[in-house]
Amino acid sequence: MTDKTKNIKTIRNNKSQIIIWIAALAAGAGAGCLGISILNEFFNFIATVFTRLFQFIAVPTIALAVITTLSELGTKKSTGRIFAHTAFYTLLTTFCAATVSLLLYIIFTPDNIALNTIAQQASKAPVNGLTYYDHLLSIVPDNILQPLISGNVLSVILIAAAFGTGLSFMVETENKKALIKTLYGLQELLFVLIRALLWALPLGIMAFAAQLSAQITAGSAISALGKYTAIVLGGNIIQMFVIIPLFLLLKKLNPIDVFRKMSPALIVAFFTKSSAGTLPVTLTTAENNLKINPAISRFVLPICTTINMNGCAAFILVTSLFVMQNSGIELTIGTMVTWLFISVFAAIGNAGVPMGCYFLTISLMSSIGAPLGILGIILPIYAVIDMVETVENVWSDSAVCAMTNKDFAEEI
Repeated sequence: MTDKTKNIKTIRNNKSQIIIWIAALAAGAGAGCLGISILNEFFNFIATVFTRLFQFIAVPTIALAVITTLSELGTKKSTGRIFAHTAFYTLLTTFCAATVSLLLYIIFTPDNIALNTIAQQASKAPVNGLTYYDHLLSIVPDNILQPLISGNVLSVILIAAAFGTGLSFMVETENKKALIKTLYGLQELLFVLIRALLWALPLGIMAFAAQLSAQITAGSAISALGKYTAIVLGGNIIQMFVIIPLFLLLKKLNPIDVFRKMSPALIVAFFTKSSAGTLPVTLTTAENNLKINPAISRFVLPICTTINMNGCAAFILVTSLFVMQNSGIELTIGTMVTWLFISVFAAIGNAGVPMGCYFLTISLMSSIGAPLGILGIILPIYAVIDMVETVENVWSDSAVCAMTNKDFAEEI
């Protein structure tokens, strides 16, 4: 079979896959609107199963990808430069996302919410006694198993980075070769499991769509916070369809082509609300559809999943400003710019899990003594916001990976 024939077959398979996923999406949305409680419970069960499976595969995928890539640090001089490019693109896109949202907030400043409404909703905000410093401290592991058990992605990254760097500086012995060979074998096994999960994914998409449709029909994802919601979602949309495509165009990459080829990962991101949970699909899609070099994708994407949080930075900034505004804190230009930087660096330290940004915002607002009642009001609509944010995060991860791959295309 020639390369041309293989490419045609791959394109046809991808088109068939997308058609099946769209059909599953439509079927699930229709089933969720029926309002049949037994059916909704079944779909909730299926959605939970798929979410747990993605989380199960995601953590070891991140760990092995970082370890195997960094283990070659001693033999590949480009590894440090790849990380530098990844960090640069990550910071650049995240600052752009926060800046766009800040400009929207200044132009369309939302009105204050009635004090009695805030007081009534205060009890609905999840209790979070952690300060932001506690959050950072929790990243530092005190044993090797707990981060893996709890799914603490940042701790897993630290452990994997330590192991991978250590391997790179080990003396070349048979033990080192056997260990690295075993790690690569485990990584190949995970990719087999990922492909099996993707094969069954239409059922998961149907369940996720039904779950969301049932929530919207019941009114749990609808709120009167018009301007606030419009600013958050508007910033996400501008970042996704204007800013990130511009970066790709500057690198002479076709944003429509990249978006289309990465669409399987973006669909999964929308429903799982977890960039870390989506990582196995993001990796597979980037390598199979975008033809990203595995040496790039398996290093860049796990890092991006951890630190490249465009949507999270925008949410933290807008929500923090909204809470402070309703608390009577004067929002000067200096204050807003300061919180822009706080939001960007706080987002970098956030884990790519469902509601991660929400709880991180609670920690930040608690640390300045702001009332949390507004976060209780926001909670019902956060499910939809979280979905859009996660798509933005994974889309940005994909763009950073594609740009980095383009930068090193002739070296690796």
